[in-house]
Amino acid sequence: MYSLLGRAVIKARWLIVAGIAAVFAVGATWGLGVFDEFTDGGFVSAESRSVLDAETIEEEFGSIGADVVVLYSSDTMTMDDPAFADAVEGAVADIEGIDEVESVASYSGTRSPAFVAEDGHATFAAVTLAGASDDENSGIYEEIEDELRGAGDTGGLDVSLGGGAAVFADLNEQVQHDLEIAEMISLPILLLIMIAVFGALVAASLPLLIGGMSILGGFAITRVIAEFTDVSVFAANVITIIGLGMSIDYSLFVLRRFREELAQGRTKRTAVLNTVATAGRTVMVSGLIIVLSMGGLLLVDVPFLHGIAYGVMSAVGVAMLSALVALPALLYLLGHRVDKGRLRRRASAPAKTDAGFWHGLAAGVMRRPVLVLLPVLAFMALLASPILDLQPGGVDERDMPQDAESRVVTETLAADFPGGEEERFQVMVVGDQAAAAEATEELLALDHVDDVLPAQEPTADAFLLDVLYDLDPFSAEARTLIEDARGLDTGADLYITGGASDRVDMLDAIGEGLPYMLGYIVIVTMVVLFLAFGSILLPIKAVLMNAVSLGAALGVVVWIFQEGHLSGLLDFTPSGYIDPSNLLLMIALLFALATDYEVFLLSRVREEWDLGADNRTAVLRGMQSTGSIITAAALILIVVVGAFAFSGITFMKMIGLGMAIAILLDATVVRMLLVPATMRLLGRANWWVPGPLGRLYAKYGIKETDESVAPAEERTPVKV
Repeated sequence: MYSLLGRAVIKARWLIVAGIAAVFAVGATWGLGVFDEFTDGGFVSAESRSVLDAETIEEEFGSIGADVVVLYSSDTMTMDDPAFADAVEGAVADIEGIDEVESVASYSGTRSPAFVAEDGHATFAAVTLAGASDDENSGIYEEIEDELRGAGDTGGLDVSLGGGAAVFADLNEQVQHDLEIAEMISLPILLLIMIAVFGALVAASLPLLIGGMSILGGFAITRVIAEFTDVSVFAANVITIIGLGMSIDYSLFVLRRFREELAQGRTKRTAVLNTVATAGRTVMVSGLIIVLSMGGLLLVDVPFLHGIAYGVMSAVGVAMLSALVALPALLYLLGHRVDKGRLRRRASAPAKTDAGFWHGLAAGVMRRPVLVLLPVLAFMALLASPILDLQPGGVDERDMPQDAESRVVTETLAADFPGGEEERFQVMVVGDQAAAAEATEELLALDHVDDVLPAQEPTADAFLLDVLYDLDPFSAEARTLIEDARGLDTGADLYITGGASDRVDMLDAIGEGLPYMLGYIVIVTMVVLFLAFGSILLPIKAVLMNAVSLGAALGVVVWIFQEGHLSGLLDFTPSGYIDPSNLLLMIALLFALATDYEVFLLSRVREEWDLGADNRTAVLRGMQSTGSIITAAALILIVVVGAFAFSGITFMKMIGLGMAIAILLDATVVRMLLVPATMRLLGRANWWVPGPLGRLYAKYGIKETDESVAPAEERTPVKV
């Protein structure tokens, strides 16, 4: 397979170059239009009870929540001043005249004190847009934002916009801003790392070229996917993180192999063929594991995760194909010119594998494997321990930057307006006045319920009630309250909606899907690793090592973002909770990425074993051959994902920092200490395989060498 691919790449090199140009052209124009197709993704399934109940309530009462809140405030005037009241009344009248506005509720129309701040210096208008869905309303908001903000002659009043549509607009803007900041921070650092690794400008530039291609290609494919399903706006960040990071990592290994081939006197044709057959095979194994693992998110019924999974699969797929096809074609065209712009002398041949820092480190570990293994595992368990106190919650305005307008409006309504701090959910009672009275009595009897009030005028068939309660809406007690309300037997049909009800359904979906997701990811990883290395124990060991580094990283994330440590340094507002959907995303990503360095290392170890080395020698040589390049690859990925620690959105900051921590632990503690220690303890058992499975590997295994790649006199041992 690899010989055929290598020959096809060489033969179609100019067509591939044209394809590279096409990807950049389409991705930079049509592909970037994906930002107009993004949605909030949805944290609960369309089939969940909370969504179905909300739809039923909306059919009976119309929209029950404001899509936009227009806040009018003044430092000097109050609503008792005619100038203030007249300006707001005129602005509301103008908003009502906008075609895309369905209705407006305000103090001038209702005379409800709930619309006036307790100090009188602010009031608001609750605007319902005419769209049939949240996505449509987000589009409408973008079109009429200036009209909402500038409606009427507001004189000296300050006008601010909040509500769901405004929050989504602010998130979209923040995502694009974060991408720009991440690129400004990471790209110069990445170029310097590439120059340090390769010592030549042309070689250093190629991984960045492939990285840009992967990002733009991922955006283009995701835009196609967005035509058929909702894709969260946060997919843009994840596509950038994973697409750039993995494409550069893959390019690093392919370039390293190609230059080694040239340094040993190979022709550029043979160098490309051997590179595709060796480093290309490793890239394919890694890419397959990531792409297939992300499919595990599709087994959890949380739409937010599905769109991001599709985006990551697209970006990694493009990164893998770019490293297997596009980069070898460019390398064939460049030949020895890949070293153009050389800034320092390069060794004429690869470093020896029987000496060096990494060889010495592994030898020290393997002399006393138990003394290394036990304290390291204890240290990782300590890092993971905060997971025991995990409090699942959700996303709210605190995940936005403190100065985001929609966050300021939300916090102002909660702090300054009557009843703003009281949490509530809505209950629709289908029936007559007696049914509504009985339901009210039953609801009032529930723990933590403070009051039950009419939310709107009743229809002929139903009553809508506001249930006020004194709990944190993210708390387990709030979810229990929702479940108790759903379980009431009043003789009438009850339909319940509100933030806490969404979280009940999201956590139920996660609890149901998580075992399937984890089982799928583990099985996929083990099958691919078995086909790659022909071993039973190595895939099991890899999964356990992944679990160790993943657990430690998640523990640190909980310690920082749930408990609030380092919140001042990292500039975020802790809520005391962690959104579980983001944890699932991190689990899928980190489990797949953690396998990367295992694949890169074990590829070399397996080759040494096949060449006749004993287990200890194979591990030592594998560590020495891959140590520096894996370290460079890990550093690159840490820079890429770590740049998102500067994101203004807290949970993107959490994902970026959490991934950086996991990669650091995996590339240091796990690879440098745990892997050589465990492989020394297992000895020859590392490579044991039952007869039937051995025959399966011999027939279908993803082998690293290919007898038809190059003439025998030109073939050399693999150095990835």
